[in-house]
Amino acid sequence: MAQEAIGPPPEETLSLWKREQALLKARVVDQDTEAWQRDPAFAGLQRVGGVDVSFVKGDSVRACASLVVLSYPELEVLYEDSRLVHLTAPYLSGFLAFREAPFLADAVRRLREEAPSLAPQVLLVDGNGVLHPRGFGVACHLGVLTDLPCVGVAKKLLQVDGLEKDALHQDQIRLLRAGGDSFPLTGRSGAVLGRALRSHDGSSKPLYISVGHKMSLETAVRLTRSCCRFRVPEPVRQADIRSRDFIRRTLGAPPPAPGRESTSRAQRPKARPTGGPGGPSGEDRAPAAHSPGPSTPAEAPAPGAQEQ
Repeated sequence: MAQEAIGPPPEETLSLWKREQALLKARVVDQDTEAWQRDPAFAGLQRVGGVDVSFVKGDSVRACASLVVLSYPELEVLYEDSRLVHLTAPYLSGFLAFREAPFLADAVRRLREEAPSLAPQVLLVDGNGVLHPRGFGVACHLGVLTDLPCVGVAKKLLQVDGLEKDALHQDQIRLLRAGGDSFPLTGRSGAVLGRALRSHDGSSKPLYISVGHKMSLETAVRLTRSCCRFRVPEPVRQADIRSRDFIRRTLGAPPPAPGRESTSRAQRPKARPTGGPGGPSGEDRAPAAHSPGPSTPAEAPAPGAQEQ
């Protein structure tokens, strides 16, 4: 049964959220901080994390928060933690982190406590980082909360600071001929907020990469490209596949209580590239409900929509 929708927050809550974003934004580091980031082949990087929150169809309250950790450069799943959660904050454009980031940060904390040898060295987040109305999207928020390097990976251009998906932008996309090609996303202010990246030869639709925390934009783009078997980087894609699978496996019984979880250290075979519903990703769209039914083939197997 669908749960009752959460109402909009009062103005005083919005003011508090904006204040917290401003305070946390001051802690964002937009430069490389780790030795592996400065190596052309990312020598020293062994574990890459991906996070996702999938929603029960027709339900704005129940969701599945998932963290996966993949080996690098093999991109094989080492660890998975999927847990049903009850969302207490409403969806509001520009404030997605207050709805989802606490559950994802908790998953990182649990892993650090229970299996520190499997903890990720970096997180790829389905959403934006500094490419955000206040320069502090979910990838920044999660990075500061976990003190991990984070990369924002969005599938839809967030139109801020004069950025528009206009004819000029479409022309620039057409000039991305091969996987790895990219162009800067320069706002009206002159700030470079991210890069549009053709992540795979087989996909003409770019990803929008932005700095989350403790990483330069150049490194964020290189790392994202190196994690792509398809359009969407494998850590994000696997987190989405597994969160939706967890919802499917638990919907046949009465709704499980918040906290019901599925945690494994490579106990299940890695989900193969069988496809999944793709969708736009950006701060200014409501999160799409993920259907518990079978996945549908996409241009390249892609996770369900998330914003930042």
